Amino acid sequence: MNKLDYKSPIGIVEIVGTEEVVSSIMFIEGDEVSNTVNSETPQVLVDCSIQLDEYFKGERHVFSFPYNFEGTEFQKKVWNALTTIPYAETGSYKDIATAIKNEKAVRAVGTANGKNRLSIIIPCHRIIGSNGRLTGYAGGLWRKDWLLQHERSFKREE
Repeated sequence: MNKLDYKSPIGIVEIVGTEEVVSSIMFIEGDEVSNTVNSETPQVLVDCSIQLDEYFKGERHVFSFPYNFEGTEFQKKVWNALTTIPYAETGSYKDIATAIKNEKAVRAVGTANGKNRLSIIIPCHRIIGSNGRLTGYAGGLWRKDWLLQHERSFKREE
């Protein structure tokens, strides 16, 4: 696996992938970039980094580089459903359970959401509690709040 670090406004994001696809985009601890672009860096990781930069500048709302998520069929259904939540909007675990036609699987949806390895791209940060409050986020609730505020500040009226 190849790695590339991207220094975002809310911390270092480690991008992991092959020559063809990105498989992980996760916030990591620390504030030093270890994995920089070099002649061995696959173009797909560079493209991901560029698109993340555009996202953080408010210029990109949809990502177009190839990615792959590995998980169970249920997890993949959940992650695909997450991609239907529009930029700057939110949904609940119940909304996702309904979207995958498994209304009773709210807890399992929450568990699958927490196993998402493609943060920002598969927008698990857009999931909030049915009471409107922020719920868990692997990158920390402060980052989730920041991402939601960021998206709201750059939302374009269609």
